Amino acid sequence: MELGIGIGWRPEIAAEVEALSGIDWVEAVAENLCADHLPDSLVRLRERGVTVVPHGVALGLGGADRPDPDRLAGLAARAELLGAPLVTEHIAFVRAGGPLTASPRLEAGHLLPVPRTWDALDVLCENVRIAQDSLPVPLALENIAALITWPDEELTEGQFLAELVERTGVRLLIDVANLHTNHVNLGQDPAKALDELPVEAIAYVHVAGGVEKNGVWHDTHAHPVSEPVLDVLAELRSRVDPPGVLLERDDAFPPGAELAGELDAIRATLRKAALSAGPGPDRGTAPAPDGTAGAEDRTAAPAPVSAPVSAATRDRTAVAQTALLSALVAGTPAPEGFDHRRLRVQSRALAAKRADVVAKVAPELPEILGDGYRAAFLAYAGSRPMSGGYRRDALDFAEHVLIAGGPADPAARRRLTYWWQDRSGSRPPRRTTRLVRAARAVLVGK
Repeated sequence: MELGIGIGWRPEIAAEVEALSGIDWVEAVAENLCADHLPDSLVRLRERGVTVVPHGVALGLGGADRPDPDRLAGLAARAELLGAPLVTEHIAFVRAGGPLTASPRLEAGHLLPVPRTWDALDVLCENVRIAQDSLPVPLALENIAALITWPDEELTEGQFLAELVERTGVRLLIDVANLHTNHVNLGQDPAKALDELPVEAIAYVHVAGGVEKNGVWHDTHAHPVSEPVLDVLAELRSRVDPPGVLLERDDAFPPGAELAGELDAIRATLRKAALSAGPGPDRGTAPAPDGTAGAEDRTAAPAPVSAPVSAATRDRTAVAQTALLSALVAGTPAPEGFDHRRLRVQSRALAAKRADVVAKVAPELPEILGDGYRAAFLAYAGSRPMSGGYRRDALDFAEHVLIAGGPADPAARRRLTYWWQDRSGSRPPRRTTRLVRAARAVLVGK
């Protein structure tokens, strides 16, 4: 199945995406969709014949724990609701701690790199096989961008991906922006990675923008796609004709005309690279996202069955990941071998992302706290690791502010108190209760 040219569907640009011409498919963040009904915009797109692929961000398949059955069931439900030909996730860990380390559960709120070691590969492969068995359609996994690298790695990124594909038969979602990010931040050569990875396993490709600050490339998805990223896309196209290429944008959304211009640049890059490559030798044909092989290889052997991962291997992985995440979000000492400066950059980036996402899921908080919101949240994040999702984080932050005696303005403190009370109960208050509280807030504020 050929996907073609697509764009990441986000609620903020739903109308713009619907109006774009030449869009063959879209990708939607799975966790932002309900499992039993779709936003009207996605319904209309599907009625027009536009394919929708759910893209997960919270499974943490590279983590020491086995995948959460409820998260897998939710991803499967969204795939079925969308009639998707495949689902995608990331090669990353997003949480650590818990029973394997007898320590509090920590949430990163972000995708963190797994060490490219044989231990980590064993754990990842078993987790991938568990996920594959739970999903109704094929799975493809994305390489991530990183600010930090693990010490004593045993494999390059390309070798790690090739081993993953060989052992599990999983497809790959190659993000060329992430390859560029890792080139700037970690000195990893995108061309070498592309030479080493099995291009025939590519399901589709991501293209996104970022920005460089103080010698560090930040994969923001909030800036236009840069020429170096398009150059990596051209490198990939010189090796294989991918079934799909998708533009990602997650923030600072531009007008539809600018999105159309970026899509045109992607199309032009692919055309130019295809012409430059010429007929040449056969460089491989990517498999269709529905799980069938490419034109030259429709009888690929199934992935070999591996022995279960030992408890000791998972324990070692859990200890290492917990130590790293604790250093990043709880201020514990940095594990041996890591670049301390880069860890500080990553730690600040995680706290900043928490502040930004909490402001989106609970927009009342920056409204109530005004200009002091960000400084107050970053101070809170420095001493309070996230242990649940972002909505729980918003409630914990509000509670933290109130316990500390803030906000200083009495009216703002009353508003924050009522906001927290409305959302912290065992179940949401009825509409009547909300109206009474709102009326009381107005009267008290006079």
